[in-house]
Amino acid sequence: MSLTSLASFIFKPRQKELEKYNTAAEELQQKVLSSLIESGRETEYGRNHLLKNTHNYEQFAQNIPVNTYEEMKGYIDRMRHGEQNVLWPGGVKWYAKSSGTTNDKSKFIPVSADGLHRIHYKGGFDAVALYLANHPHSRIFDGKSLILGGSHSPNYNLPGSLVGDLSAILIENINPLANWVRVPKKETALLSDFEIKRDRIARETMNKNVTTISGVPSWMLSVLVRVMELSEKKHLEEVWPNLEVFWHGGIAFTPYRQQYEQLITSSKMNYMETYNASEGFFGLQSNPSDKSMLLMIDYDVFYEFIPMDEFGSDHPTVVPLWGVELGKNYAMLISTSCGLWRYMIGDTVQFTSRDPYKFIITGRTKYFINAFGEELIMDNAEQGLAYACAKTGAQILDYTAAPVYMDSNAKCRHQWLIEFSKEPDNLDEFSTLLDKKLQEINSDYEAKRYHDVTLQHLEVIKARPNVFNDWLKSKGKLGGQHKIPRLSNSRKNIDEMLAMNRE
Repeated sequence: MSLTSLASFIFKPRQKELEKYNTAAEELQQKVLSSLIESGRETEYGRNHLLKNTHNYEQFAQNIPVNTYEEMKGYIDRMRHGEQNVLWPGGVKWYAKSSGTTNDKSKFIPVSADGLHRIHYKGGFDAVALYLANHPHSRIFDGKSLILGGSHSPNYNLPGSLVGDLSAILIENINPLANWVRVPKKETALLSDFEIKRDRIARETMNKNVTTISGVPSWMLSVLVRVMELSEKKHLEEVWPNLEVFWHGGIAFTPYRQQYEQLITSSKMNYMETYNASEGFFGLQSNPSDKSMLLMIDYDVFYEFIPMDEFGSDHPTVVPLWGVELGKNYAMLISTSCGLWRYMIGDTVQFTSRDPYKFIITGRTKYFINAFGEELIMDNAEQGLAYACAKTGAQILDYTAAPVYMDSNAKCRHQWLIEFSKEPDNLDEFSTLLDKKLQEINSDYEAKRYHDVTLQHLEVIKARPNVFNDWLKSKGKLGGQHKIPRLSNSRKNIDEMLAMNRE
Protein backbone atom coordinates (compact mmCIF):
# COMPACT_ATOMS: atom_id res chain seq x y z
CA MET A 1 0.00 0.00 0.00
CA SER A 2 1.40 3.43 -0.97
CA LEU A 3 1.93 6.24 1.51
CA THR A 4 -0.81 8.21 -0.28
CA SER A 5 -3.30 5.36 0.21
CA LEU A 6 -2.62 5.45 3.94
CA ALA A 7 -2.71 9.26 4.15
CA SER A 8 -5.99 9.44 2.21
CA PHE A 9 -7.90 8.10 5.24
CA ILE A 10 -7.12 11.38 7.04
CA PHE A 11 -9.14 13.27 4.42
CA LYS A 12 -12.24 11.06 4.27
CA PRO A 13 -14.14 12.72 7.17
CA ARG A 14 -13.66 16.11 5.55
CA GLN A 15 -14.78 14.79 2.17
CA LYS A 16 -18.00 13.70 3.89
CA GLU A 17 -18.46 17.11 5.56
CA LEU A 18 -18.12 18.90 2.22
CA GLU A 19 -21.29 17.15 1.04
CA LYS A 20 -23.21 19.61 3.26
CA TYR A 21 -22.36 22.31 0.73
CA ASN A 22 -25.03 20.77 -1.51
CA THR A 23 -27.91 21.20 0.93
CA ALA A 24 -27.06 23.52 3.84
CA ALA A 25 -25.27 26.58 2.44
CA GLU A 26 -27.36 29.22 4.22
CA GLU A 27 -27.20 27.31 7.51
CA LEU A 28 -23.40 27.04 7.28
CA GLN A 29 -22.99 30.73 6.48
CA GLN A 30 -25.34 31.79 9.30
CA LYS A 31 -23.24 29.70 11.70
CA VAL A 32 -20.06 31.43 10.49
CA LEU A 33 -21.65 34.86 10.95
CA SER A 34 -22.78 34.05 14.50
CA SER A 35 -19.28 32.88 15.41
CA LEU A 36 -17.64 36.01 13.99
CA ILE A 37 -20.10 38.31 15.80
CA GLU A 38 -19.55 36.47 19.09
CA SER A 39 -15.76 36.80 18.79
CA GLY A 40 -15.90 40.42 17.68
CA ARG A 41 -18.10 41.73 20.49
CA GLU A 42 -15.26 42.47 22.92
CA THR A 43 -13.03 44.19 20.37
CA GLU A 44 -12.85 47.95 19.98
CA TYR A 45 -14.42 47.70 16.54
CA GLY A 46 -17.18 45.50 17.88
CA ARG A 47 -17.99 47.94 20.68
CA ASN A 48 -17.98 50.88 18.25
CA HIS A 49 -20.40 49.08 15.93
CA LEU A 50 -22.86 47.59 18.41
CA LEU A 51 -21.94 43.94 17.94
CA LYS A 52 -23.27 43.24 21.45
CA ASN A 53 -26.71 44.14 20.11
CA THR A 54 -26.26 42.29 16.83
CA HIS A 55 -27.98 38.91 16.62
CA ASN A 56 -28.84 38.33 12.97
CA TYR A 57 -27.77 39.25 9.45
CA GLU A 58 -30.14 42.21 9.11
CA GLN A 59 -28.73 43.84 12.28
CA PHE A 60 -25.19 43.02 11.15
CA ALA A 61 -25.73 44.77 7.81
CA GLN A 62 -27.29 47.76 9.59
CA ASN A 63 -24.57 48.16 12.25
CA ILE A 64 -21.42 47.47 10.22
CA PRO A 65 -20.59 49.72 7.25
CA VAL A 66 -19.10 48.45 4.00
CA ASN A 67 -15.34 48.99 4.28
CA THR A 68 -12.42 49.48 1.94
CA TYR A 69 -8.80 49.30 3.08
CA GLU A 70 -8.79 53.07 3.60
CA GLU A 71 -11.57 52.75 6.20
CA MET A 72 -9.73 49.99 8.08
CA LYS A 73 -6.18 51.30 7.71
CA GLY A 74 -6.16 53.29 10.96
CA TYR A 75 -7.17 50.21 12.98
CA ILE A 76 -4.65 48.01 11.16
CA ASP A 77 -1.80 50.48 11.70
CA ARG A 78 -2.46 50.44 15.43
CA MET A 79 -2.52 46.63 15.44
CA ARG A 80 0.83 46.60 13.63
CA HIS A 81 2.21 48.70 16.47
CA GLY A 82 1.16 46.02 18.94
CA GLU A 83 -2.27 47.14 20.18
CA GLN A 84 -4.57 44.32 21.27
CA ASN A 85 -8.31 43.66 20.78
CA VAL A 86 -8.71 46.21 18.02
CA LEU A 87 -10.34 44.35 15.09
CA TRP A 88 -9.99 40.83 16.47
CA PRO A 89 -9.52 39.43 20.00
CA GLY A 90 -5.92 39.50 21.21
CA GLY A 91 -3.01 40.58 19.08
CA VAL A 92 -2.17 39.87 15.45
CA LYS A 93 1.49 39.16 14.72
CA TRP A 94 1.53 38.63 10.94
CA TYR A 95 0.46 40.93 8.09
CA ALA A 96 0.31 39.95 4.43
CA LYS A 97 1.72 42.65 2.17
CA SER A 98 -0.52 43.17 -0.83
CA SER A 99 -0.58 45.59 -3.76
CA GLY A 100 -1.24 49.15 -2.74
CA THR A 101 -4.10 51.60 -2.83
CA THR A 102 -4.40 55.09 -4.30
CA ASN A 103 -2.77 56.54 -1.19
CA ASP A 104 -0.26 53.85 -0.20
CA LYS A 105 2.35 51.71 -1.92
CA SER A 106 1.23 48.59 -0.03
CA LYS A 107 -1.68 47.22 1.95
CA PHE A 108 -1.05 45.21 5.11
CA ILE A 109 -3.72 42.57 5.60
CA PRO A 110 -3.92 41.10 9.12
CA VAL A 111 -3.45 37.32 9.31
CA SER A 112 -4.53 36.23 12.79
CA ALA A 113 -3.72 32.83 14.26
CA ASP A 114 -7.42 31.95 13.94
CA GLY A 115 -7.50 32.99 10.30
CA LEU A 116 -4.27 31.21 9.52
CA HIS A 117 -5.66 27.87 10.70
CA ARG A 118 -9.40 28.23 10.09
CA ILE A 119 -9.13 29.85 6.66
CA HIS A 120 -5.77 29.52 4.90
CA TYR A 121 -4.54 26.13 6.10
CA LYS A 122 -8.07 24.76 5.99
CA GLY A 123 -8.15 25.69 2.31
CA GLY A 124 -4.89 23.85 1.68
CA PHE A 125 -6.25 20.76 3.42
CA ASP A 126 -9.46 20.87 1.39
CA ALA A 127 -7.52 21.26 -1.86
CA VAL A 128 -5.93 17.89 -1.15
CA ALA A 129 -9.23 16.37 0.07
CA LEU A 130 -11.06 17.33 -3.13
CA TYR A 131 -8.17 16.25 -5.33
CA LEU A 132 -8.02 12.81 -3.71
CA ALA A 133 -11.81 12.45 -4.05
CA ASN A 134 -11.45 13.02 -7.80
CA HIS A 135 -8.26 10.94 -8.14
CA PRO A 136 -8.49 7.96 -5.77
CA HIS A 137 -5.40 6.31 -7.29
CA SER A 138 -3.20 9.34 -6.66
CA ARG A 139 0.39 8.96 -5.38
CA ILE A 140 0.98 12.59 -4.37
CA PHE A 141 2.33 11.74 -0.89
CA ASP A 142 4.86 9.31 -2.31
CA GLY A 143 7.00 12.24 -3.46
CA LYS A 144 7.75 15.91 -2.80
CA SER A 145 5.63 19.05 -3.24
CA LEU A 146 7.25 22.05 -4.91
CA ILE A 147 5.62 25.09 -3.32
CA LEU A 148 6.57 28.42 -4.83
CA GLY A 149 6.34 31.20 -2.28
CA GLY A 150 7.19 34.85 -1.71
CA SER A 151 9.39 36.46 0.92
CA HIS A 152 9.39 38.35 4.20
CA SER A 153 9.52 42.15 4.12
CA PRO A 154 11.70 43.22 7.07
CA ASN A 155 11.66 46.89 6.01
CA TYR A 156 7.94 46.98 6.83
CA ASN A 157 8.16 45.25 10.20
CA LEU A 158 7.22 47.14 13.36
CA PRO A 159 7.91 46.17 16.99
CA GLY A 160 4.45 44.57 17.23
CA SER A 161 4.28 42.81 13.89
CA LEU A 162 5.94 40.93 11.04
CA VAL A 163 5.23 41.46 7.34
CA GLY A 164 5.57 39.17 4.32
CA ASP A 165 3.90 37.84 1.21
CA LEU A 166 1.03 35.54 2.20
CA SER A 167 2.86 32.51 0.79
CA ALA A 168 5.89 33.34 2.94
CA ILE A 169 3.68 33.62 6.04
CA LEU A 170 2.16 30.21 5.29
CA ILE A 171 5.60 28.64 4.82
CA GLU A 172 6.94 30.29 7.99
CA ASN A 173 4.08 29.02 10.16
CA ILE A 174 3.47 25.62 8.58
CA ASN A 175 3.59 22.46 10.69
CA PRO A 176 7.26 21.34 10.74
CA LEU A 177 6.13 17.88 9.59
CA ALA A 178 5.12 19.42 6.26
CA ASN A 179 8.77 20.26 5.57
CA TRP A 180 9.39 16.54 5.09
CA VAL A 181 7.33 16.58 1.90
CA ARG A 182 7.86 20.11 0.57
CA VAL A 183 10.71 21.55 -1.49
CA PRO A 184 12.75 23.73 -1.80
CA LYS A 185 14.33 24.20 1.60
CA LYS A 186 12.84 26.98 3.68
CA GLU A 187 15.77 29.39 3.29
CA THR A 188 15.48 29.17 -0.49
CA ALA A 189 11.69 29.46 -0.51
CA LEU A 190 11.84 32.74 1.44
CA LEU A 191 14.55 34.46 -0.63
CA SER A 192 13.48 37.93 -1.78
CA ASP A 193 15.49 38.08 -5.03
CA PHE A 194 13.37 36.07 -7.45
CA GLU A 195 16.11 35.70 -10.07
CA ILE A 196 18.45 34.07 -7.54
CA LYS A 197 15.59 32.09 -5.99
CA ARG A 198 14.46 30.77 -9.39
CA ASP A 199 17.87 29.27 -10.09
CA ARG A 200 18.26 27.79 -6.61
CA ILE A 201 14.79 26.24 -6.64
CA ALA A 202 15.53 24.60 -9.98
CA ARG A 203 18.86 23.21 -8.76
CA GLU A 204 17.43 21.97 -5.45
CA THR A 205 14.41 20.25 -6.94
CA MET A 206 15.44 18.85 -10.34
CA ASN A 207 16.77 15.61 -8.83
CA LYS A 208 13.88 15.15 -6.37
CA ASN A 209 10.77 13.01 -6.88
CA VAL A 210 8.36 15.93 -7.29
CA THR A 211 4.73 14.83 -7.50
CA THR A 212 2.92 18.17 -7.05
CA ILE A 213 3.62 21.82 -7.80
CA SER A 214 1.83 24.83 -6.37
CA GLY A 215 2.00 28.55 -7.13
CA VAL A 216 1.19 31.43 -9.46
CA PRO A 217 1.25 30.18 -13.11
CA SER A 218 3.54 32.91 -14.47
CA TRP A 219 6.22 32.55 -11.78
CA MET A 220 6.00 28.76 -11.71
CA LEU A 221 6.46 28.65 -15.49
CA SER A 222 9.66 30.68 -15.11
CA VAL A 223 10.99 28.17 -12.56
CA LEU A 224 10.04 25.18 -14.72
CA VAL A 225 11.78 26.70 -17.74
CA ARG A 226 14.94 26.96 -15.63
CA VAL A 227 14.55 23.32 -14.60
CA MET A 228 14.40 22.38 -18.27
CA GLU A 229 17.48 24.47 -19.08
CA LEU A 230 19.54 22.83 -16.35
CA SER A 231 18.30 19.30 -17.00
CA GLU A 232 18.58 19.62 -20.80
CA LYS A 233 15.38 17.60 -21.12
CA LYS A 234 12.58 18.20 -23.60
CA HIS A 235 9.57 17.58 -21.35
CA LEU A 236 9.10 18.02 -17.61
CA GLU A 237 7.96 14.42 -17.04
CA GLU A 238 11.48 13.37 -18.05
CA VAL A 239 12.71 15.26 -14.98
CA TRP A 240 9.80 14.43 -12.67
CA PRO A 241 8.13 11.25 -14.01
CA ASN A 242 5.64 11.11 -11.12
CA LEU A 243 4.41 14.71 -11.35
CA GLU A 244 0.59 14.64 -11.38
CA VAL A 245 -0.97 17.96 -10.30
CA PHE A 246 -0.47 21.71 -10.44
CA TRP A 247 -2.46 23.68 -7.85
CA HIS A 248 -2.55 27.15 -9.37
CA GLY A 249 -4.05 30.50 -8.44
CA GLY A 250 -3.42 34.23 -8.27
CA ILE A 251 -3.97 34.91 -11.98
CA ALA A 252 -6.06 33.34 -14.74
CA PHE A 253 -4.59 30.10 -16.06
CA THR A 254 -6.07 30.36 -19.57
CA PRO A 255 -3.17 32.26 -21.20
CA TYR A 256 -0.66 29.76 -19.78
CA ARG A 257 -2.46 26.44 -20.24
CA GLN A 258 -1.11 25.69 -23.70
CA GLN A 259 2.45 26.38 -22.60
CA TYR A 260 2.09 24.02 -19.64
CA GLU A 261 0.57 21.34 -21.84
CA GLN A 262 3.52 21.62 -24.22
CA LEU A 263 5.98 21.47 -21.34
CA ILE A 264 4.16 18.61 -19.58
CA THR A 265 2.83 16.08 -22.08
CA SER A 266 2.04 13.31 -19.57
CA SER A 267 -1.57 12.13 -19.75
CA LYS A 268 -1.70 11.78 -15.97
CA MET A 269 -1.06 15.50 -15.37
CA ASN A 270 -3.92 17.39 -13.68
CA TYR A 271 -4.64 21.07 -13.00
CA MET A 272 -6.70 22.43 -10.11
CA GLU A 273 -7.52 26.12 -9.59
CA THR A 274 -7.48 27.63 -6.12
CA TYR A 275 -8.68 31.03 -4.93
CA ASN A 276 -6.31 31.93 -2.13
CA ALA A 277 -5.75 35.66 -1.59
CA SER A 278 -3.99 37.66 1.12
CA GLU A 279 -7.43 38.23 2.67
CA GLY A 280 -8.46 34.57 2.78
CA PHE A 281 -8.98 31.25 1.03
CA PHE A 282 -12.30 31.36 -0.81
CA GLY A 283 -12.64 28.75 -3.55
CA LEU A 284 -11.51 25.43 -5.00
CA GLN A 285 -12.10 23.72 -8.32
CA SER A 286 -14.02 20.65 -7.21
CA ASN A 287 -14.71 19.16 -10.65
CA PRO A 288 -11.81 18.80 -13.12
CA SER A 289 -14.17 19.21 -16.08
CA ASP A 290 -15.79 22.41 -14.72
CA LYS A 291 -13.72 25.60 -14.49
CA SER A 292 -16.10 27.00 -11.84
CA MET A 293 -14.87 26.89 -8.26
CA LEU A 294 -16.69 25.74 -5.15
CA LEU A 295 -17.21 28.61 -2.69
CA MET A 296 -15.82 27.47 0.68
CA ILE A 297 -18.65 28.37 3.02
CA ASP A 298 -17.74 26.82 6.39
CA TYR A 299 -14.43 28.61 6.91
CA ASP A 300 -14.19 31.75 9.08
CA VAL A 301 -15.43 33.83 6.13
CA PHE A 302 -18.90 35.38 5.80
CA TYR A 303 -19.69 36.51 2.26
CA GLU A 304 -21.77 39.38 0.87
CA PHE A 305 -22.09 40.70 -2.66
CA ILE A 306 -22.76 44.01 -4.44
CA PRO A 307 -24.20 43.85 -7.99
CA MET A 308 -21.63 45.45 -10.30
CA ASP A 309 -24.31 47.47 -12.08
CA GLU A 310 -24.77 49.28 -8.74
CA PHE A 311 -21.10 49.40 -7.79
CA GLY A 312 -19.97 52.92 -6.93
CA SER A 313 -23.48 54.23 -6.29
CA ASP A 314 -24.28 55.92 -2.98
CA HIS A 315 -26.55 53.17 -1.66
CA PRO A 316 -25.90 49.93 -3.56
CA THR A 317 -27.82 46.75 -2.84
CA VAL A 318 -25.84 44.30 -0.71
CA VAL A 319 -26.96 40.67 -0.49
CA PRO A 320 -25.75 37.65 1.49
CA LEU A 321 -24.84 34.42 -0.30
CA TRP A 322 -28.44 33.16 -0.32
CA GLY A 323 -29.53 36.34 -2.12
CA VAL A 324 -27.29 36.08 -5.20
CA GLU A 325 -28.57 35.44 -8.74
CA LEU A 326 -26.88 33.16 -11.22
CA GLY A 327 -25.05 34.80 -14.13
CA LYS A 328 -24.85 38.22 -12.46
CA ASN A 329 -21.57 40.05 -11.89
CA TYR A 330 -20.87 40.90 -8.22
CA ALA A 331 -18.21 42.64 -6.16
CA MET A 332 -17.39 40.48 -3.14
CA LEU A 333 -17.39 41.58 0.53
CA ILE A 334 -15.94 39.44 3.31
CA SER A 335 -15.98 39.37 7.11
CA THR A 336 -13.30 37.11 8.59
CA SER A 337 -11.53 35.96 11.73
CA CYS A 338 -8.56 38.08 10.65
CA GLY A 339 -10.56 41.15 11.68
CA LEU A 340 -11.86 42.24 8.30
CA TRP A 341 -15.46 43.43 8.58
CA ARG A 342 -17.65 43.76 5.46
CA TYR A 343 -14.40 44.33 3.61
CA MET A 344 -14.41 44.99 -0.12
CA ILE A 345 -11.76 42.60 -1.39
CA GLY A 346 -11.70 44.07 -4.90
CA ASP A 347 -12.54 40.89 -6.82
CA THR A 348 -15.64 40.36 -8.95
CA VAL A 349 -17.37 37.00 -9.31
CA GLN A 350 -20.27 35.41 -11.13
CA PHE A 351 -22.18 32.41 -9.80
CA THR A 352 -22.74 29.47 -12.11
CA SER A 353 -24.73 27.20 -9.77
CA ARG A 354 -26.37 26.79 -6.36
CA ASP A 355 -26.44 23.66 -4.22
CA PRO A 356 -23.49 23.84 -4.19
CA TYR A 357 -22.60 27.47 -4.80
CA LYS A 358 -20.00 27.59 -7.57
CA PHE A 359 -18.54 30.65 -9.25
CA ILE A 360 -15.95 32.04 -11.63
CA ILE A 361 -13.72 35.05 -10.99
CA THR A 362 -14.62 37.68 -13.56
CA GLY A 363 -12.04 40.32 -12.66
CA ARG A 364 -11.27 43.12 -10.26
CA THR A 365 -13.37 46.11 -9.31
CA LYS A 366 -10.39 48.24 -10.35
CA TYR A 367 -9.23 46.08 -13.28
CA PHE A 368 -11.67 46.89 -16.05
CA ILE A 369 -11.94 49.38 -18.89
CA ASN A 370 -15.02 51.53 -18.97
CA ALA A 371 -13.71 54.66 -20.64
CA PHE A 372 -16.54 54.87 -23.18
CA GLY A 373 -19.30 52.74 -21.60
CA GLU A 374 -17.87 49.48 -22.95
CA GLU A 375 -17.64 47.70 -19.53
CA LEU A 376 -14.77 45.43 -20.56
CA ILE A 377 -13.88 43.06 -17.71
CA MET A 378 -11.02 40.59 -17.27
CA ASP A 379 -13.15 37.58 -18.09
CA ASN A 380 -13.89 39.16 -21.50
CA ALA A 381 -10.19 39.80 -22.03
CA GLU A 382 -9.23 36.21 -21.16
CA GLN A 383 -11.87 34.79 -23.51
CA GLY A 384 -10.85 37.11 -26.34
CA LEU A 385 -7.16 36.34 -26.01
CA ALA A 386 -7.79 32.59 -25.78
CA TYR A 387 -9.82 32.78 -29.01
CA ALA A 388 -7.17 34.78 -30.88
CA CYS A 389 -4.43 32.45 -29.67
CA ALA A 390 -6.38 29.34 -30.70
CA LYS A 391 -7.00 30.75 -34.18
CA THR A 392 -3.41 31.90 -34.79
CA GLY A 393 -1.34 29.44 -32.76
CA ALA A 394 0.05 32.30 -30.66
CA GLN A 395 0.96 31.94 -26.99
CA ILE A 396 0.95 34.75 -24.43
CA LEU A 397 3.22 35.29 -21.43
CA ASP A 398 1.74 38.54 -20.14
CA TYR A 399 -0.40 41.48 -21.15
CA THR A 400 -1.99 44.74 -20.07
CA ALA A 401 -4.51 47.05 -21.72
CA ALA A 402 -5.76 50.61 -21.32
CA PRO A 403 -7.76 53.12 -23.37
CA VAL A 404 -6.35 55.74 -25.70
CA TYR A 405 -8.84 58.47 -24.91
CA MET A 406 -8.08 60.57 -27.98
CA ASP A 407 -5.04 60.59 -30.22
CA SER A 408 -3.84 63.35 -32.55
CA ASN A 409 -6.51 62.32 -35.06
CA ALA A 410 -9.30 62.43 -32.45
CA LYS A 411 -9.50 58.64 -32.47
CA CYS A 412 -10.29 56.55 -29.38
CA ARG A 413 -9.34 52.89 -28.95
CA HIS A 414 -8.09 50.23 -26.57
CA GLN A 415 -4.34 49.67 -26.58
CA TRP A 416 -2.94 46.25 -25.66
CA LEU A 417 0.68 45.55 -24.79
CA ILE A 418 1.30 41.80 -25.14
CA GLU A 419 4.41 39.71 -24.56
CA PHE A 420 4.22 36.56 -26.65
CA SER A 421 6.10 33.34 -25.96
CA LYS A 422 5.04 32.35 -29.48
CA GLU A 423 4.20 35.21 -31.80
CA PRO A 424 1.34 35.07 -34.30
CA ASP A 425 2.41 35.05 -37.94
CA ASN A 426 0.31 38.14 -38.51
CA LEU A 427 -0.19 40.59 -35.64
CA ASP A 428 -2.96 42.43 -37.52
CA GLU A 429 -4.92 39.18 -37.86
CA PHE A 430 -4.47 38.52 -34.13
CA SER A 431 -5.76 42.04 -33.35
CA THR A 432 -8.78 41.57 -35.60
CA LEU A 433 -9.67 38.22 -34.03
CA LEU A 434 -9.35 39.67 -30.53
CA ASP A 435 -11.52 42.66 -31.43
CA LYS A 436 -14.11 40.41 -33.11
CA LYS A 437 -14.36 38.10 -30.09
CA LEU A 438 -14.72 40.99 -27.64
CA GLN A 439 -17.65 42.30 -29.68
CA GLU A 440 -19.20 38.84 -29.71
CA ILE A 441 -19.09 38.33 -25.93
CA ASN A 442 -19.65 41.93 -24.74
CA SER A 443 -22.67 43.76 -26.17
CA ASP A 444 -21.56 47.10 -24.66
CA TYR A 445 -18.18 46.83 -26.39
CA GLU A 446 -19.94 45.84 -29.61
CA ALA A 447 -22.25 48.88 -29.41
CA LYS A 448 -19.33 51.27 -28.88
CA ARG A 449 -17.45 49.68 -31.80
CA TYR A 450 -20.43 50.03 -34.15
CA HIS A 451 -19.19 51.72 -37.35
CA ASP A 452 -16.10 52.88 -35.41
CA VAL A 453 -18.12 55.83 -34.12
CA THR A 454 -17.11 55.74 -30.43
CA LEU A 455 -14.32 53.17 -30.38
CA GLN A 456 -11.95 52.36 -33.20
CA HIS A 457 -10.34 48.98 -33.81
CA LEU A 458 -8.11 48.00 -30.88
CA GLU A 459 -4.33 48.24 -31.18
CA VAL A 460 -1.91 45.46 -30.18
CA ILE A 461 1.72 46.37 -29.47
CA LYS A 462 4.25 43.56 -29.25
CA ALA A 463 6.23 43.72 -26.00
CA ARG A 464 9.93 42.99 -25.97
CA PRO A 465 11.03 39.96 -23.89
CA ASN A 466 10.87 40.52 -20.11
CA VAL A 467 9.40 44.03 -20.26
CA PHE A 468 6.70 43.08 -17.73
CA ASN A 469 9.24 41.51 -15.38
CA ASP A 470 11.42 44.61 -15.73
CA TRP A 471 8.45 46.79 -14.81
CA LEU A 472 7.65 44.62 -11.76
CA LYS A 473 11.32 44.70 -10.76
CA SER A 474 11.32 48.51 -10.96
CA LYS A 475 8.44 48.44 -8.47
CA GLY A 476 10.16 45.94 -6.16
CA LYS A 477 7.51 43.35 -7.01
CA LEU A 478 9.35 40.65 -8.95
CA GLY A 479 8.21 37.15 -7.90
CA GLY A 480 5.93 36.04 -5.08
CA GLN A 481 2.24 36.72 -5.63
CA HIS A 482 2.72 39.97 -7.52
CA LYS A 483 1.02 40.24 -10.87
CA ILE A 484 0.59 42.61 -13.77
CA PRO A 485 -2.55 44.83 -13.65
CA ARG A 486 -4.44 43.53 -16.67
CA LEU A 487 -7.00 46.23 -17.46
CA SER A 488 -7.11 49.84 -16.34
CA ASN A 489 -8.93 53.06 -17.17
CA SER A 490 -5.70 54.87 -16.30
CA ARG A 491 -2.74 54.97 -18.66
CA LYS A 492 -0.16 55.32 -15.88
CA ASN A 493 1.00 51.68 -15.86
CA ILE A 494 0.89 51.07 -19.59
CA ASP A 495 2.75 54.30 -20.34
CA GLU A 496 5.54 53.25 -17.97
CA MET A 497 5.70 49.84 -19.65
CA LEU A 498 5.66 51.35 -23.16
CA ALA A 499 8.56 53.59 -22.19
CA MET A 500 10.50 50.52 -21.06
CA ASN A 501 9.45 48.71 -24.23
CA ARG A 502 11.13 51.41 -26.32
CA GLU A 503 14.41 51.24 -24.41
